[in-house]
Amino acid sequence: MAVTIKDVAKLADVAPSTVSRVIANNSRISEATKRKVKKAMEQLGYHPNQNARSLASQSTQTIGLVMPSSGDVVFQNPFFPSILQGISEGAREKKYALQMTTGKLEKETLEAVINMVQGKRVDGMILLNSKVEDKVISYLRERDFPFVVIGKPSKDAEEITHVDNDNVRAMREATEYLIDHGHRKIAFIGGNRELMVTVDRLNGYRQALKKANIPIKNEYILHEEFLREGGQEAVSELMALEQRPTSLVVVDDLMALGVLSTLDELGIRVPEEISVVSFNNVLLAEMSKPPLTSMDINIFDLGYQASWSLIQKIENRTEPTKRIIIPHKLVERQSCSHQIPLTIDEQKADGNENL
Repeated sequence: MAVTIKDVAKLADVAPSTVSRVIANNSRISEATKRKVKKAMEQLGYHPNQNARSLASQSTQTIGLVMPSSGDVVFQNPFFPSILQGISEGAREKKYALQMTTGKLEKETLEAVINMVQGKRVDGMILLNSKVEDKVISYLRERDFPFVVIGKPSKDAEEITHVDNDNVRAMREATEYLIDHGHRKIAFIGGNRELMVTVDRLNGYRQALKKANIPIKNEYILHEEFLREGGQEAVSELMALEQRPTSLVVVDDLMALGVLSTLDELGIRVPEEISVVSFNNVLLAEMSKPPLTSMDINIFDLGYQASWSLIQKIENRTEPTKRIIIPHKLVERQSCSHQIPLTIDEQKADGNENL
Protein backbone atom coordinates (compact mmCIF):
# COMPACT_ATOMS: atom_id res chain seq x y z
CA MET A 1 0.00 0.00 0.00
CA ALA A 2 1.33 3.44 -0.99
CA VAL A 3 2.59 5.75 1.72
CA THR A 4 0.61 9.01 1.95
CA ILE A 5 1.16 12.48 3.36
CA LYS A 6 -1.10 11.52 6.27
CA ASP A 7 1.23 8.65 7.15
CA VAL A 8 4.20 11.01 7.19
CA ALA A 9 2.29 13.57 9.26
CA LYS A 10 1.35 10.92 11.82
CA LEU A 11 4.92 9.68 12.23
CA ALA A 12 6.30 13.24 12.44
CA ASP A 13 3.47 14.33 14.77
CA VAL A 14 2.50 17.29 12.60
CA ALA A 15 -0.50 18.26 10.48
CA PRO A 16 -0.69 16.99 6.86
CA SER A 17 -0.65 20.63 5.72
CA THR A 18 2.72 21.06 7.44
CA VAL A 19 4.11 18.11 5.47
CA SER A 20 2.87 19.74 2.26
CA ARG A 21 4.59 23.00 3.19
CA VAL A 22 7.85 21.19 3.93
CA ILE A 23 7.70 19.50 0.52
CA ALA A 24 7.14 22.91 -1.06
CA ASN A 25 10.12 24.28 0.95
CA ASN A 26 7.96 26.96 2.56
CA SER A 27 10.17 29.50 4.33
CA ARG A 28 7.67 29.82 7.21
CA ILE A 29 8.37 26.29 8.43
CA SER A 30 11.17 26.06 11.00
CA GLU A 31 14.33 24.11 10.20
CA ALA A 32 13.64 21.80 13.15
CA THR A 33 10.20 20.88 11.78
CA LYS A 34 11.63 20.41 8.29
CA ARG A 35 14.23 18.00 9.62
CA LYS A 36 11.60 16.03 11.55
CA VAL A 37 9.29 15.74 8.53
CA LYS A 38 12.12 14.79 6.15
CA LYS A 39 13.29 12.12 8.59
CA ALA A 40 9.77 10.65 8.66
CA MET A 41 9.65 10.72 4.84
CA GLU A 42 12.94 8.81 4.68
CA GLN A 43 11.81 6.23 7.24
CA LEU A 44 8.59 5.56 5.36
CA GLY A 45 10.16 5.76 1.89
CA TYR A 46 7.76 8.53 0.88
CA HIS A 47 8.41 10.40 -2.40
CA PRO A 48 6.26 13.43 -3.33
CA ASN A 49 4.19 13.15 -6.50
CA GLN A 50 5.73 15.98 -8.53
CA ASN A 51 3.15 15.72 -11.31
CA ALA A 52 0.29 16.15 -8.86
CA ARG A 53 2.04 19.11 -7.24
CA SER A 54 2.55 20.73 -10.62
CA LEU A 55 -1.10 20.35 -11.56
CA ALA A 56 -2.20 21.81 -8.25
CA SER A 57 0.16 24.77 -8.34
CA GLN A 58 0.18 25.34 -12.11
CA SER A 59 3.95 24.99 -11.87
CA THR A 60 6.23 22.70 -13.86
CA GLN A 61 9.17 22.97 -11.42
CA THR A 62 11.28 23.17 -14.58
CA ILE A 63 13.72 25.79 -15.87
CA GLY A 64 14.31 26.26 -19.58
CA LEU A 65 17.89 26.80 -20.79
CA VAL A 66 18.39 28.74 -24.01
CA MET A 67 21.67 27.47 -25.44
CA PRO A 68 23.77 29.25 -28.11
CA SER A 69 22.70 28.62 -31.68
CA SER A 70 25.93 26.90 -32.74
CA GLY A 71 25.91 23.29 -31.53
CA ASP A 72 29.66 22.91 -32.07
CA VAL A 73 30.44 25.62 -29.53
CA VAL A 74 28.16 24.09 -26.89
CA PHE A 75 29.50 20.55 -27.19
CA GLN A 76 33.19 21.36 -27.64
CA ASN A 77 33.85 24.33 -25.38
CA PRO A 78 34.39 23.39 -21.68
CA PHE A 79 32.88 26.73 -20.64
CA PHE A 80 29.39 25.30 -21.11
CA PRO A 81 29.68 22.12 -19.00
CA SER A 82 31.08 24.31 -16.21
CA ILE A 83 28.26 26.83 -16.35
CA LEU A 84 25.64 24.06 -16.66
CA GLN A 85 27.09 22.47 -13.53
CA GLY A 86 26.48 25.72 -11.64
CA ILE A 87 22.94 26.07 -13.00
CA SER A 88 22.18 22.45 -12.20
CA GLU A 89 23.42 22.76 -8.61
CA GLY A 90 21.26 25.82 -7.95
CA ALA A 91 18.22 24.15 -9.50
CA ARG A 92 18.79 20.89 -7.60
CA GLU A 93 18.82 22.68 -4.26
CA LYS A 94 15.36 24.08 -5.01
CA LYS A 95 14.14 20.82 -6.62
CA TYR A 96 13.81 22.23 -10.13
CA ALA A 97 14.47 20.24 -13.30
CA LEU A 98 16.19 21.59 -16.41
CA GLN A 99 15.09 21.52 -20.04
CA MET A 100 17.47 22.67 -22.78
CA THR A 101 16.63 24.18 -26.14
CA THR A 102 18.67 25.45 -29.06
CA GLY A 103 18.70 25.61 -32.84
CA LYS A 104 21.19 25.83 -35.67
CA LEU A 105 19.82 29.24 -36.57
CA GLU A 106 18.59 32.10 -34.38
CA LYS A 107 15.10 31.70 -35.88
CA GLU A 108 14.97 28.05 -34.81
CA THR A 109 16.04 28.93 -31.26
CA LEU A 110 13.31 31.59 -31.00
CA GLU A 111 10.68 29.13 -32.26
CA ALA A 112 11.78 26.57 -29.68
CA VAL A 113 11.53 29.17 -26.90
CA ILE A 114 8.04 30.20 -28.05
CA ASN A 115 6.93 26.55 -27.98
CA MET A 116 8.29 26.08 -24.46
CA VAL A 117 6.60 29.22 -23.15
CA GLN A 118 3.24 28.82 -24.88
CA GLY A 119 3.19 25.10 -24.16
CA LYS A 120 3.74 25.91 -20.46
CA ARG A 121 6.61 23.44 -20.28
CA VAL A 122 8.81 25.63 -18.06
CA ASP A 123 8.35 28.20 -15.30
CA GLY A 124 11.21 30.44 -16.40
CA MET A 125 14.21 30.74 -18.74
CA ILE A 126 17.96 31.19 -18.42
CA LEU A 127 19.72 32.59 -21.49
CA LEU A 128 23.32 31.38 -21.62
CA ASN A 129 24.54 34.35 -23.62
CA SER A 130 23.49 37.85 -24.65
CA LYS A 131 23.45 39.10 -28.23
CA VAL A 132 23.56 42.66 -29.54
CA GLU A 133 20.05 42.27 -31.00
CA ASP A 134 18.43 39.47 -29.02
CA LYS A 135 14.97 38.49 -30.25
CA VAL A 136 14.55 35.93 -27.46
CA ILE A 137 14.94 38.65 -24.81
CA SER A 138 12.44 40.85 -26.67
CA TYR A 139 9.90 38.01 -26.81
CA LEU A 140 10.24 37.07 -23.14
CA ARG A 141 9.88 40.70 -22.07
CA GLU A 142 6.74 41.11 -24.18
CA ARG A 143 5.25 38.02 -22.53
CA ASP A 144 6.36 39.17 -19.06
CA PHE A 145 7.84 35.69 -18.63
CA PRO A 146 10.44 35.14 -15.88
CA PHE A 147 13.98 34.96 -17.28
CA VAL A 148 17.59 35.68 -16.36
CA VAL A 149 20.46 36.44 -18.73
CA ILE A 150 24.02 35.23 -18.24
CA GLY A 151 25.85 38.20 -19.69
CA LYS A 152 24.96 41.86 -20.06
CA PRO A 153 21.85 42.67 -22.12
CA SER A 154 22.64 45.02 -25.00
CA LYS A 155 19.89 47.44 -24.00
CA ASP A 156 17.63 48.17 -21.02
CA ALA A 157 20.08 46.25 -18.81
CA GLU A 158 18.75 48.00 -15.71
CA GLU A 159 15.33 46.43 -16.39
CA ILE A 160 16.59 42.86 -16.87
CA THR A 161 17.98 40.56 -14.19
CA HIS A 162 21.38 39.37 -15.37
CA VAL A 163 24.50 37.70 -14.02
CA ASP A 164 27.80 38.73 -15.52
CA ASN A 165 31.45 39.54 -15.02
CA ASP A 166 32.77 43.05 -15.45
CA ASN A 167 34.13 42.05 -18.84
CA VAL A 168 35.39 45.51 -19.76
CA ARG A 169 37.48 45.70 -16.60
CA ALA A 170 38.64 42.08 -16.83
CA MET A 171 39.98 42.52 -20.36
CA ARG A 172 41.50 45.89 -19.49
CA GLU A 173 43.39 44.21 -16.63
CA ALA A 174 44.50 41.33 -18.87
CA THR A 175 45.83 43.77 -21.47
CA GLU A 176 47.50 45.93 -18.82
CA TYR A 177 49.24 42.80 -17.53
CA LEU A 178 50.94 42.44 -20.91
CA ILE A 179 51.71 46.16 -21.05
CA ASP A 180 53.33 45.89 -17.62
CA HIS A 181 55.48 43.09 -19.09
CA GLY A 182 56.80 45.56 -21.66
CA HIS A 183 54.57 44.58 -24.59
CA ARG A 184 53.31 47.21 -27.03
CA LYS A 185 52.38 45.01 -29.99
CA ILE A 186 49.34 43.33 -28.44
CA ALA A 187 46.76 41.58 -30.60
CA PHE A 188 43.16 40.75 -29.64
CA ILE A 189 41.52 37.45 -30.64
CA GLY A 190 37.81 37.77 -29.91
CA GLY A 191 34.68 35.71 -30.41
CA ASN A 192 31.44 36.37 -32.28
CA ARG A 193 30.93 40.11 -32.85
CA GLU A 194 27.21 39.72 -32.11
CA LEU A 195 27.82 38.67 -28.50
CA MET A 196 27.94 41.31 -25.78
CA VAL A 197 30.84 39.54 -24.06
CA THR A 198 32.93 40.15 -27.20
CA VAL A 199 31.83 43.79 -27.40
CA ASP A 200 32.72 44.44 -23.76
CA ARG A 201 36.08 42.70 -23.88
CA LEU A 202 37.08 44.55 -27.04
CA ASN A 203 36.21 47.80 -25.26
CA GLY A 204 38.44 46.80 -22.34
CA TYR A 205 41.31 46.02 -24.72
CA ARG A 206 40.94 49.38 -26.44
CA GLN A 207 40.77 51.23 -23.11
CA ALA A 208 44.03 49.65 -21.90
CA LEU A 209 45.90 50.54 -25.10
CA LYS A 210 44.55 54.08 -25.13
CA LYS A 211 45.53 54.61 -21.49
CA ALA A 212 49.06 53.39 -22.24
CA ASN A 213 49.25 55.60 -25.36
CA ILE A 214 49.65 52.57 -27.62
CA PRO A 215 48.22 52.85 -31.16
CA ILE A 216 45.24 50.58 -31.89
CA LYS A 217 45.86 48.60 -35.06
CA ASN A 218 42.85 47.14 -36.83
CA GLU A 219 44.95 44.28 -38.22
CA TYR A 220 45.63 43.22 -34.63
CA ILE A 221 41.91 42.71 -33.92
CA LEU A 222 40.37 39.44 -35.12
CA HIS A 223 37.08 37.64 -34.41
CA GLU A 224 36.42 33.92 -34.71
CA GLU A 225 34.15 31.24 -33.20
CA PHE A 226 34.77 30.12 -29.59
CA LEU A 227 36.47 26.97 -30.87
CA ARG A 228 39.99 25.57 -31.15
CA GLU A 229 39.81 26.10 -34.92
CA GLY A 230 38.90 29.75 -34.35
CA GLY A 231 42.14 30.32 -32.46
CA GLN A 232 44.14 28.50 -35.14
CA GLU A 233 42.74 30.63 -37.96
CA ALA A 234 43.22 33.89 -36.08
CA VAL A 235 46.84 33.33 -35.06
CA SER A 236 47.79 32.10 -38.56
CA GLU A 237 46.56 35.42 -39.94
CA LEU A 238 48.40 37.42 -37.27
CA MET A 239 51.69 35.57 -37.79
CA ALA A 240 51.50 36.33 -41.52
CA LEU A 241 51.66 40.09 -40.82
CA GLU A 242 54.82 42.01 -41.66
CA GLN A 243 54.85 43.39 -38.09
CA ARG A 244 53.86 40.47 -35.91
CA PRO A 245 52.43 41.08 -32.43
CA THR A 246 54.63 40.14 -29.48
CA SER A 247 51.66 39.17 -27.35
CA LEU A 248 48.03 38.05 -27.61
CA VAL A 249 44.91 38.41 -25.50
CA VAL A 250 42.50 35.59 -26.36
CA VAL A 251 38.92 35.70 -25.08
CA ASP A 252 38.56 31.95 -24.51
CA ASP A 253 40.81 29.10 -23.34
CA LEU A 254 39.69 26.67 -26.07
CA MET A 255 40.58 29.26 -28.71
CA ALA A 256 43.91 29.79 -26.92
CA LEU A 257 44.61 26.06 -27.19
CA GLY A 258 44.29 26.41 -30.96
CA VAL A 259 46.61 29.42 -30.80
CA LEU A 260 49.27 27.44 -28.94
CA SER A 261 49.12 24.46 -31.31
CA THR A 262 49.48 26.68 -34.39
CA LEU A 263 52.38 28.63 -32.87
CA ASP A 264 54.07 25.31 -32.13
CA GLU A 265 53.59 24.20 -35.74
CA LEU A 266 55.13 27.49 -36.91
CA GLY A 267 58.11 27.02 -34.60
CA ILE A 268 57.24 30.14 -32.57
CA ARG A 269 58.04 29.62 -28.90
CA VAL A 270 55.69 30.64 -26.07
CA PRO A 271 56.52 32.69 -24.05
CA GLU A 272 60.07 33.34 -25.37
CA GLU A 273 58.90 34.82 -28.69
CA ILE A 274 55.25 35.61 -28.01
CA SER A 275 53.17 35.89 -24.83
CA VAL A 276 49.56 34.74 -24.45
CA VAL A 277 46.86 35.67 -21.92
CA SER A 278 43.55 33.84 -22.11
CA PHE A 279 40.11 33.83 -20.45
CA ASN A 280 37.92 31.43 -18.41
CA ASN A 281 40.62 29.43 -16.59
CA VAL A 282 39.12 26.03 -17.39
CA LEU A 283 41.18 22.87 -16.83
CA LEU A 284 42.59 23.16 -20.36
CA ALA A 285 44.47 26.31 -19.34
CA GLU A 286 46.36 24.49 -16.61
CA MET A 287 47.07 21.43 -18.75
CA SER A 288 48.23 23.20 -21.91
CA LYS A 289 51.90 23.49 -22.92
CA PRO A 290 52.94 25.90 -21.63
CA PRO A 291 50.24 26.34 -18.96
CA LEU A 292 48.19 29.43 -19.82
CA THR A 293 47.97 32.61 -17.84
CA SER A 294 44.19 32.93 -17.80
CA MET A 295 41.49 35.17 -16.33
CA ASP A 296 39.35 33.12 -13.94
CA ILE A 297 35.76 34.36 -14.31
CA ASN A 298 34.21 31.88 -11.82
CA ILE A 299 32.08 30.09 -14.40
CA PHE A 300 30.33 27.84 -11.86
CA ASP A 301 29.16 30.88 -9.87
CA LEU A 302 27.78 32.51 -13.02
CA GLY A 303 25.49 29.50 -13.51
CA TYR A 304 24.65 29.01 -9.85
CA GLN A 305 23.64 32.64 -9.29
CA ALA A 306 21.61 32.63 -12.51
CA SER A 307 19.49 29.66 -11.42
CA TRP A 308 18.96 31.02 -7.92
CA SER A 309 17.99 34.45 -9.24
CA LEU A 310 15.52 32.92 -11.68
CA ILE A 311 13.88 30.71 -9.06
CA GLN A 312 13.45 33.77 -6.83
CA LYS A 313 11.66 35.52 -9.72
CA ILE A 314 9.49 32.47 -10.39
CA GLU A 315 8.43 32.09 -6.77
CA ASN A 316 8.01 35.83 -6.16
CA ARG A 317 6.90 37.80 -9.19
CA THR A 318 7.55 41.06 -7.31
CA GLU A 319 11.26 40.17 -6.90
CA PRO A 320 13.26 43.28 -7.90
CA THR A 321 15.51 43.34 -10.95
CA LYS A 322 19.12 42.46 -10.11
CA ARG A 323 22.54 42.98 -11.67
CA ILE A 324 24.89 40.39 -10.18
CA ILE A 325 28.57 40.84 -11.00
CA ILE A 326 30.77 37.78 -10.42
CA PRO A 327 34.39 38.63 -9.50
CA HIS A 328 37.35 37.71 -11.71
CA LYS A 329 41.02 37.05 -11.02
CA LEU A 330 44.05 36.63 -13.25
CA VAL A 331 45.81 33.30 -12.68
CA GLU A 332 49.47 33.62 -13.69
CA ARG A 333 51.20 30.66 -15.29
CA GLN A 334 54.00 30.20 -17.83
CA SER A 335 52.61 31.66 -21.08
CA CYS A 336 53.91 35.22 -20.58
CA SER A 337 57.38 36.75 -20.42
CA HIS A 338 58.80 40.25 -20.28
CA GLN A 339 59.39 42.04 -23.57
CA ILE A 340 62.46 44.23 -24.04
CA PRO A 341 61.08 47.82 -24.18
CA LEU A 342 61.19 49.59 -27.54
CA THR A 343 63.37 52.66 -27.91
CA ILE A 344 61.73 56.02 -28.62
CA ASP A 345 62.72 55.75 -32.30
CA GLU A 346 61.27 52.23 -32.52
CA GLN A 347 58.00 53.38 -30.94
CA LYS A 348 57.76 56.23 -33.46
CA ALA A 349 58.44 53.79 -36.30
CA ASP A 350 55.70 51.60 -34.88
CA GLY A 351 53.15 54.37 -35.36
CA ASN A 352 53.14 56.26 -32.06
CA GLU A 353 53.41 59.87 -33.21
CA ASN A 354 52.87 61.26 -29.71
CA LEU A 355 56.43 60.43 -28.62
